[in-house]
Amino acid sequence: MASPEIDALTQALSRLPGLGPRSARRAVLHLIKKRDAAMGPLLRALEAVNERLVTCHVCGNVDTIDPCGICADPRRDPRALCVVEDVADLWALDKSRLFPGRFHVLGGRLSALEGIRPEDLTIDALVTRLEQGGVDEVVLAMNATLEGQTTAHYLAERLERFPIRLTQLAHGMPVGGEMDYLDEGTLAQALRARRPVG
Repeated sequence: MASPEIDALTQALSRLPGLGPRSARRAVLHLIKKRDAAMGPLLRALEAVNERLVTCHVCGNVDTIDPCGICADPRRDPRALCVVEDVADLWALDKSRLFPGRFHVLGGRLSALEGIRPEDLTIDALVTRLEQGGVDEVVLAMNATLEGQTTAHYLAERLERFPIRLTQLAHGMPVGGEMDYLDEGTLAQALRARRPVG
């Protein structure tokens, strides 16, 4: 039987995404076995982030500086803006190093079932950024869900008055994907987004 403190740590870790009770228990045992090498650095890193964590006032990213490292990076193309649903999407796209521009985090997606309306997202802040000028292209990088596509459609209508190139991420068959393993929605999108050969 673990002490109440160790049990509380295990329960706290088990609430993290991707960690269930067993994985959390293994992580706690690892931290206990490697107390000096693992637990101390983890505690210091958590305390440092907890003390300095801020939301970027420009794009909505989370970082320890404001504006965030992406917004402050002079190598980024300020004329290209990628709109994402949440910070996890921003981090995934940025990790790929394929998008040279800047980002805007909506803070969610429109959802009638969850009661999330346009005013609950940072759409007005996005419009304000575009009104300031200097943006030539806006990439709508919404997830390929019904809510994501509804959000993209709403944004397209809101942004049509701006003299920008409005694009959306392609959806459909993944590279290396076999049709037999794809769901009908993915196949339908792949067919709709077909393009000329050559």
